[in-house]
Amino acid sequence: MMPFETILVAVDESPAAMQAVECARKLAKLTNATVILVHAYPKVPEYLGEPNLSNTIARYLEKANELIAPQAESLQQDGIVTITEILQGPPADAILRVADVRNVDLIVIGARGLGSLGSLLMGSVSQKVISHAQCPVMVVRAQEQP
Repeated sequence: MMPFETILVAVDESPAAMQAVECARKLAKLTNATVILVHAYPKVPEYLGEPNLSNTIARYLEKANELIAPQAESLQQDGIVTITEILQGPPADAILRVADVRNVDLIVIGARGLGSLGSLLMGSVSQKVISHAQCPVMVVRAQEQP
């Protein structure tokens, strides 16, 4: 098996996503891989009209940057080449789109641990990514804090 050259990590505010970043950090250090951090924000309806549409998108982008920038800086301080992607739309679709366009070798994604009923009712991002990804997917569960 060839080492990973490009690792995509899905980033949101969940503890599992933060642990996914740490897992990707370790793998990237071992394999000298580039890490792509991906965050998706909800689609903003066009019927909001201007200036509401632009203001809403700007708020989403600002929040996304506040979330993703510290992660990128931390990875870069460890000598890891890091790329950030912030997209509008459903998270699973954004992750899969970036994975295809960037031809990634591995996707690392956090699991919320909703269980089968939660996944059934809410639709699991990780489950959709696993089902449709063209590369291996590593799912990281958040560890319980004692």
